Amino acid sequence: MFSLKELEDATALVHAHFQATPQYAWPLLAARTGAYVVVKHENHTPVGAFKIRGGLVYFARLKAERPHVKGVVSATRGNHGQSLAYAGAKAGVPVAIVVPRGNSVEKNAAMRSLGAELIEYGADFDEARGHAAELAKTRGYEFAPSFQRDLVLGVATYAYELFAAHRDLDTVYVPIGLGSGICGLIRTRDLLGLATKVVGVVSDHANAYKLSLDAGRVVETNSARTFADGMAVRVPSAEALAIIAAGAARIVSVGEDAIAAAMRAYFEDTHNVAEGAGAAPLAALMQEKDGMQGKKIGLILCGGNVDTPVFRTVLGGQTPVPA
Repeated sequence: MFSLKELEDATALVHAHFQATPQYAWPLLAARTGAYVVVKHENHTPVGAFKIRGGLVYFARLKAERPHVKGVVSATRGNHGQSLAYAGAKAGVPVAIVVPRGNSVEKNAAMRSLGAELIEYGADFDEARGHAAELAKTRGYEFAPSFQRDLVLGVATYAYELFAAHRDLDTVYVPIGLGSGICGLIRTRDLLGLATKVVGVVSDHANAYKLSLDAGRVVETNSARTFADGMAVRVPSAEALAIIAAGAARIVSVGEDAIAAAMRAYFEDTHNVAEGAGAAPLAALMQEKDGMQGKKIGLILCGGNVDTPVFRTVLGGQTPVPA
């Protein structure tokens, strides 16, 4: 998919915009899980999520190949859209983002504040994605998918930072949306020749990737009604699934209550805000903690962009109902 030299170059490009995010070992998380836990804090990027890395690499390639590109359009539940809006503004390229109706109010506001044109369409991400592809044709814009080589290469830079600091991780838990984060992690591990096991995490209510991995083929689901909107995908990418099947140890499915509990645990133990997808890896570790005692574990806290009312519900001890 990409070479080590390409990954090093992408890392330098990303670091020209912001410094490497930290990876901290938190003692209270260790006490809670019985493992030595290293958290990769992608909630500390300029848009509060890991996706910004892919957007920067995507626009660098696009501007080099098509300096007069008319615009870019894509679909998102929030973090991918913020990434494109941020990078598009830096590149001077108009960006239109399609979100499903009822999408995160605060993520929508963040995308608008970064300069994106926001369009609401469809009941979920997959319907919004179809509309974005049609808009690309009618407007003459570039369609930016949520899983694509530039995006995987860009987000792989977080894995490069993590492994540069901790080459001896036994296992890393990573959430799965459409798959760029886990695929970048797998490719980076392999390029560095490490033995770390990669475990993908999905919600019980959005488990298309787990069903697909178990079946050995792409399996679509009828709904993806999880409050962890970064994992709310019904239709897996066949390309991502192939990489996951070849390189992941397994996919773990966690319940909505477990995700909410992990969000509370992050806040109690580290005073970091984790959105649902960001907390899902910790939920999976807590679910599997009996087998992880004494091991060195990495958790990808992929983002902290959660709406205030949702987080208020979580901190109140309840589990939010998805929109």
